Amino acid sequence: MSYIHLRSEWPSFRWREADITAPLAAVRHRQGRLIGRMESLGFELRSEAILTTLTDDVIKSSEIEGEDLNREQVRSSIARRLGMDIAGAIDWDRNVEGVVEMMLDATQNFAQPLTEGRLSDWHAALFPTGRSGMSRITVGAWRLDQDGPMQVVSGPYGREKVHYQAPAAERLVEEMNAFFTWFEGPADCDAVIKAALAHLWFVTIHPFDDGNGRIARAIADIALARSEDSPQRFYSMSAEIQLRRKGYYDILERTQKGDLDVTDWLAWFLACLDGAITRSEKELQHVLQKARFWEEHRETAVNDRQRLMLNKLIDGFEGKLTTSKWAIIAKCSQDTALRDIEALIPLGILEKEPAGGRSTSYRLVQIKA
Repeated sequence: MSYIHLRSEWPSFRWREADITAPLAAVRHRQGRLIGRMESLGFELRSEAILTTLTDDVIKSSEIEGEDLNREQVRSSIARRLGMDIAGAIDWDRNVEGVVEMMLDATQNFAQPLTEGRLSDWHAALFPTGRSGMSRITVGAWRLDQDGPMQVVSGPYGREKVHYQAPAAERLVEEMNAFFTWFEGPADCDAVIKAALAHLWFVTIHPFDDGNGRIARAIADIALARSEDSPQRFYSMSAEIQLRRKGYYDILERTQKGDLDVTDWLAWFLACLDGAITRSEKELQHVLQKARFWEEHRETAVNDRQRLMLNKLIDGFEGKLTTSKWAIIAKCSQDTALRDIEALIPLGILEKEPAGGRSTSYRLVQIKA
């Protein structure tokens, strides 16, 4: 099988400009419009939108790799690192900490040079135990291929399908030096196109034993932050890629088995970015709705438990809200939970669900549009 990195012209990517110009212009326009809308918000609303976006980015980038992180742990970790005071903050484990550290370094320090040392630090943060699952891996350094070539495979043991084979370990120093020189060099294309190329280029080199996908997406986030000259993130490419996961792997495989014409990859990346912006615009409506709720009740005295639970209801509480669920989440007795709930009913904040079932349940009174 001939892979893209084995071609004599590698890594001289090319694309059909005529096929990219219109979608690039459209997504750049939407990108600028979204940033303008977000910048017009007050500090608290903007901070809420940023926290939601960054939380999604960490959660979804890990989900792409088959790892489920606790949303509240991620949210609490990001909030602390950004100096945000949020209700219901909880402790987090080191797996969460590592992914958050990498993502925040990429987005908040986007102007800093991308170097081998920086990527090594990211990799070490992702794998603090020196293991990927049960397997010991080389951490904080390029892979050594001691157990054979680096391959992307699927299928049951003994009947694996090889989707891709990366450059041999002895090529990595030269390959990564060329990548760093290009990434930090003068612009030879639009910054969004550079983000797409950087993602593809890095994940094609696949320099680490594990974590290459998450690091590739973080590198693309650096390039996108540079395209906006801002650390404030209002959309999540990782969340959109997770929704298009099958298409993501399909287009990567086709591109890595093709020639140096990456037009289809660029078109896919731009469509994904457009989808991420659409999701963000919908999320903005949610942030504004939450803001209207708390503005309406700015004079209402609520305790920390009530604020925690009301925010969960506004964010989309799954299932029926009962006193027992309130007690578990708010870490209080059921008697306290019932008093918390009953105090909110005459204020027009909560109401009982229509009768049904063995347990009384409650819901948020519809937020005004």
